[in-house]
Amino acid sequence: MARGPRYRRPPQRRFKGKTDYHKRLKLLKSRKLRVVIRVSNNHTRVQIVQSKLGGDKVLISAFSKELSSNYGWIANTGNIPASYLTGYLAGLRAKKNNIQEAIFDLGIFYHRNRVLAACKGLIDTELQIPYHEEFFPDNIEERIKGIHIENYAKKLKSEDPENYEQIFSGYLNNKVNPLKISQIFSDSIKKIENNA
Repeated sequence: MARGPRYRRPPQRRFKGKTDYHKRLKLLKSRKLRVVIRVSNNHTRVQIVQSKLGGDKVLISAFSKELSSNYGWIANTGNIPASYLTGYLAGLRAKKNNIQEAIFDLGIFYHRNRVLAACKGLIDTELQIPYHEEFFPDNIEERIKGIHIENYAKKLKSEDPENYEQIFSGYLNNKVNPLKISQIFSDSIKKIENNA
């Protein structure tokens, strides 16, 4: 490690690779509301944040755990369809609170597909957020509905039933049929539209 009177260690969040301060400054200078999407292994959180001198103020928030408690989502909350639904829920709440436009603040880009699914959920609520069409992969529509999970489950069930039981044990223990994820998705999206 460098030493000496002229050495200066960068701020801790920059040193750990958690914050890009140049990018953050550009976002703050725009003076627009920021859509902050953070994804962990099990959950997705979408917030619409207003920047102020005293600190950021969260105006709208949606958490993937709400899907299972309020909107009939019985599958895992750490997958692509759950991320889309969380973004969709946040977008509907924003529209209800007369928020018309914002910009994405994606931070360090972990769990790329789930972050993109949450972005797509916000855009589908017709919230005005600038983006490029190339930003999303070609097959995002079927992945959002969980069709890729269904296809993989079908293939495993026919070719290797023992492995199917092991890989989808979390779904099967909770009495969720992995071959019907798209049906669960469409039921949940109807409940969100009716109750959000």
